[in-house]
Amino acid sequence: MNIQEATHTYTLRLGDNALILGHRLSELCSKGPILEEDLALTNISLDMIGRAQALLKYAADTEMLGKTEDDLAYRRPENHYYNNLIIEQPNGDFAHTIARQLFVSVFEFLFYTELEKSKDTTLAAIASKTIKEIKYHMQHAADWTLRLGDGTAESHKRMQKAVNDLWMYTGEFFEMDNLDTFLLHQHIAVDASSLKLEWNKYIKTALNDATLNVPEDSFMQTGSKKGIHTENLGHILSEMQYLQRAYPDAKW
Repeated sequence: MNIQEATHTYTLRLGDNALILGHRLSELCSKGPILEEDLALTNISLDMIGRAQALLKYAADTEMLGKTEDDLAYRRPENHYYNNLIIEQPNGDFAHTIARQLFVSVFEFLFYTELEKSKDTTLAAIASKTIKEIKYHMQHAADWTLRLGDGTAESHKRMQKAVNDLWMYTGEFFEMDNLDTFLLHQHIAVDASSLKLEWNKYIKTALNDATLNVPEDSFMQTGSKKGIHTENLGHILSEMQYLQRAYPDAKW
């Protein structure tokens, strides 16, 4: 493993997280519970896809095979994607969408704050721009968590169920493999495992404020760093990649 190869895979992982969550949120366009929220979720989706474009372009550049960000987005098989499993989970009801966004955004804020210190100037620059967007994503999710958790009996029940259902995917945020450790020693990557304490502190405060119970840690789902996914990713890619695969040489 050399720095170039490791940086390519590392950047690909980050780009996949942004791309797949951006696609998931785009599915909610015109389906928000209120007009203002419909616009908010669509804007978050656009932020994620913009971040994905920057990261996948850099991943393509570091691979040096003449590929573009579009090739990486639309012409890879399922087992060559490395997004976290929580990212690909269905939107479900509005409570599930908000719980997923809360868990992800808090982690991303902590992660990209550290990535801004990376020795890799491109990753640091992307992180710097991304942090500004994530602050809004995180506050938006926290506000809705409070409104739903401390709202009606029905909204409280749904929000608690969403938190319980998604909790088993959160452990994957903090996993470190050999590639992460190698780049960490090169002062390029982030020590994700060191973020868990702060993430837990923020999430517990947000859930407690919303009168929601914090689930107990138990079995955690994992596998994305090895290209292992739930069945949900295949359904996403079949829709997202259809046009490129049906007409691979089309010119617009």
